[in-house]
Amino acid sequence: MKFPFMNKQTGSVAESPPSADLSGASEDDREKRRSSSFDEGKVPWVTWRSIVLGAFVSIGGIIFGYDTGQISGFLEMRDYKQRYGQFRNGKWAFSNVRSGLIVSMLSIGTMIGALVAGTLADRIGRKWSIFTWCIILHVGLIVQISSPAGKWYQMMMGRFVTGFGVGACSLLVPMYQGEIAPRHIRGAMVCSYQLFVTLGIFVAYCINYGTESISNTASWRIPLGITFLWGLLLGFGILLFPESPRFDYRMGRIDMAKRTMSKLYGISENHRVIVHEILEIQEQLEAEQGAKGGLHGWVEMFQAPRMMYRIILGVVLQALQQLTGANYFFYYRGEVEGEPRSRAGFYTDLRQGTVIFNGAGISNTYVTQMILGGVNFGTTFGGLYVIEHFGRRKSLITGGIWMFVCFMVFASVGHFSLDVQNPPATPGAGKAMVVFACLFITGFAMTWGPMVWAIVAELYPSRYRARAMALATASNWLWNFLIGFFTPFITGDIDFAYGYVFAGCLFVAVLVVYFFVLEGKDKTLEEMDMMYVMRVKPWQSSKWKAPAPEEQLTTAQLMDRRMAEGYDREEEAAANKKAAETPGHLHAENPTGQGSSQA
Repeated sequence: MKFPFMNKQTGSVAESPPSADLSGASEDDREKRRSSSFDEGKVPWVTWRSIVLGAFVSIGGIIFGYDTGQISGFLEMRDYKQRYGQFRNGKWAFSNVRSGLIVSMLSIGTMIGALVAGTLADRIGRKWSIFTWCIILHVGLIVQISSPAGKWYQMMMGRFVTGFGVGACSLLVPMYQGEIAPRHIRGAMVCSYQLFVTLGIFVAYCINYGTESISNTASWRIPLGITFLWGLLLGFGILLFPESPRFDYRMGRIDMAKRTMSKLYGISENHRVIVHEILEIQEQLEAEQGAKGGLHGWVEMFQAPRMMYRIILGVVLQALQQLTGANYFFYYRGEVEGEPRSRAGFYTDLRQGTVIFNGAGISNTYVTQMILGGVNFGTTFGGLYVIEHFGRRKSLITGGIWMFVCFMVFASVGHFSLDVQNPPATPGAGKAMVVFACLFITGFAMTWGPMVWAIVAELYPSRYRARAMALATASNWLWNFLIGFFTPFITGDIDFAYGYVFAGCLFVAVLVVYFFVLEGKDKTLEEMDMMYVMRVKPWQSSKWKAPAPEEQLTTAQLMDRRMAEGYDREEEAAANKKAAETPGHLHAENPTGQGSSQA
């Protein structure tokens, strides 16, 4: 491949000036000599800078996971129930509606935050956007901590505001990681976000276990206050890291973009890999100069080549990640104290995880949480290896089939064999369900949990990435809300048969991946765009190689052609209109004047 020389002052691309060659050497020999100025050294597989950056920015995942994990524990704490629950039949407890609103209102806020964050990120950059949303996160935390007794709706609204920050970070962190990571570890770096989500869940479970015995508000205010720490670390720590090189290049900071890529790759700025990737970014961004903003930008995005296909795919993948049923295990555990497991009562069995663990001889709700959270966190490490060694498609298909089998067994044993009223009476069924619950979580943590975020981060061209990722992330949070709110009602009616619903969704998920998802292993973001535009077959995408430069086709190039054709048509129409308004133009076209008034 030929590489034009990079102009260091402006970042523009220009061919090297011709020089006299009297040696009689062929064009290929001259090209080799010109190319010899590039650094051809070996590219390190990973650098300490990329490890530190990927790990630190993933604190955004801790915020997400920590909040998810702590709320299920709060609903079991005596002081929390007395302050925000309802007193019925001599006991404090939460109704399905109230618990559903407190748990899931955060998801509505996150959906809004994810939709809005993309526009801000395109204006002020990725890292400053993360800083801004961390401030909003803290506002929501203050509202929650200051909620007085009886004001459960203030707690709910505090979680709603907190959701703005959580949702924005769930969009911005994977986007930032995807744009800044070296291509060969991009999948693992973005997957580290999900790893830290699971870490946040596990840490929240452990802290809840340590504070639940406190008889006053400290039992839940201490875990909630620790969330401030994660927000402060991410908000101020991100300022110490570089901006996304793709955003820097768009803003004209070309040398800074090259410097950032050089440090993260661990190679010199004139290395062939850096020059090649910078050239790809430049070609794409130059073609994006006509991109529209505001409402017109959204309309243009949906009309761009293969963008509707990719937008729908991203939205569906994020929805299916929730519909795998993982949050069925994480949101609701334990029993509503003092209330029967009625299928139609005001208080139903909100949290069925403890039921199956009771059958296995474990009765403490918080121990149940820690076991599931520990399995989730520990097995997510495997996902970092799997995505870069086996690719996206094989991993998601295998993981989907694995989870489908686990849920079928789990639901069948729970619905037909487990004694729900007295779980210890059926210890074999309880133990079997515990095993398959852990096997399910293992499959989710190694495949669908982390990999969907990685795939969505590489689906879209930079021209539309922020907006399109916002829609996909909003889909994740919308289904997060729906599952969080309606699960208590559904399990109250059909108990463990609910698992069949998730099994059906997993079957659909496997088909979606096979027929629609392209393999992104070892490919740049620009090459991913090229594959979708060139309509590469998903089942052939793992073997696809980028064509020669003159044969490549990207979204930006096609949009450039459309715009050029549009301008030509507009100019032609304007010229015709002007000619029609010019006196005597008919005589010029038809000197005889004959037929000028005939239809």
